Amino acid sequence: MRNQSTFYIWFVVAALWVVAFLNYFDRILITSMRDPIVNEFNLTDAQFGLLTTIFLIAYGLFSPLGGYLADKYARKTLIVFSVFVWSLMTIWTGYCRSFEEMLISRFLMGVSEACYIPAGLAMITDYHRGRSRSLATGLHMSGLYAGMALGGVGGYMADLWGWRFGFHLFGFIGVLYAMILWFTLVEYRDKERDADKKTIAGSEKKIAVGQTFRAIFQLRSFYIVLIYFAILGMANWIVNGWMPTFLKQQYALDLGAAGLSATGYIQIGSFAGVVLGGLLADYWVRKSAKGRLYAIVLGFVLGAPCLFLLSSTSTFGIAIAGMVVFGLGRGFNDANLMPLLRQIVEGRYVATAYGFLNCLSTIVGGIMVYLGGALMDAQIGLSIIYQVTAILLLCGSLGLLLVKIRW
Repeated sequence: MRNQSTFYIWFVVAALWVVAFLNYFDRILITSMRDPIVNEFNLTDAQFGLLTTIFLIAYGLFSPLGGYLADKYARKTLIVFSVFVWSLMTIWTGYCRSFEEMLISRFLMGVSEACYIPAGLAMITDYHRGRSRSLATGLHMSGLYAGMALGGVGGYMADLWGWRFGFHLFGFIGVLYAMILWFTLVEYRDKERDADKKTIAGSEKKIAVGQTFRAIFQLRSFYIVLIYFAILGMANWIVNGWMPTFLKQQYALDLGAAGLSATGYIQIGSFAGVVLGGLLADYWVRKSAKGRLYAIVLGFVLGAPCLFLLSSTSTFGIAIAGMVVFGLGRGFNDANLMPLLRQIVEGRYVATAYGFLNCLSTIVGGIMVYLGGALMDAQIGLSIIYQVTAILLLCGSLGLLLVKIRW
């Protein structure tokens, strides 16, 4: 069958890599354009942080629904819908004429993007089972890193053509790519999920929802992963949202250099991490059922102390090394979190479970982006915030050792 061939299962990874790239590029573009947006709308740091916070709150709140829809219905349809709508919202952002309008566009972008990651990761792990699962997941997640890394060029684009240009350009690219996906993606055929999809009558569907929630939340290990992922979301978004500002202030970089450095070095480590972490976990899991879990823990036993280090040093070269190793740890996580989740939660519920992880993680992360701005307004430095975050991340990672593997 076409959707079972070796070529096609890797084509799915490649096609969704582009979606992952656009997913993060569109959302992170705004962070490297701080100065022109703040100046045009006369914003405080807290208000600028709120533009990311409102996106993340919407993204988090709607992630469980996106995951549930991906488990019950066609993942392909949900993916294409998500790409199309968030691309339209990206275009709209470039036309906004007030701070309030930007808040609305960012909120709606968060709602539409919430449908993608659970569905995309579930589709990839549907196609990749066994020894290629972590590597395939990691390669897909590298698209997110590429989006984050190149999102830093927003500062240069703003200097050359104004901050609105990037939103217009990449929004139109996303709309066109959604059309391409509609004709190239094929839904994975799974007898168990196909049987579930046929149960759509009102009363029966309510039972299915309840069964899904019970299947997920009766697992103690899921709560451990939920707490860990919330801490990770806090760390990721305080880094994504404020690292350009931190580097600009700490090392007197210009806007473009700070934006590209803040995303670029971390993504170099992350690219290496998803490949090394994926290969290591796919090998390790043949020796131990907890191989994927151990790979995640190993990544942040190294990465969390380096986040602390980069926030404490006055030497830019040491900060670069710290960003690279922190990125390596993030790569180890991203290659293995969904494969690990499939060892904890039954496969038919896994997208919903990932949606709940995204929900708590992004809401906590969004609040932290806002608090970062508020604390800066109160004269509390970003270095202190990063140090506390690093300690929490190390503790949360070690807590994963309590997870029980079931599948």
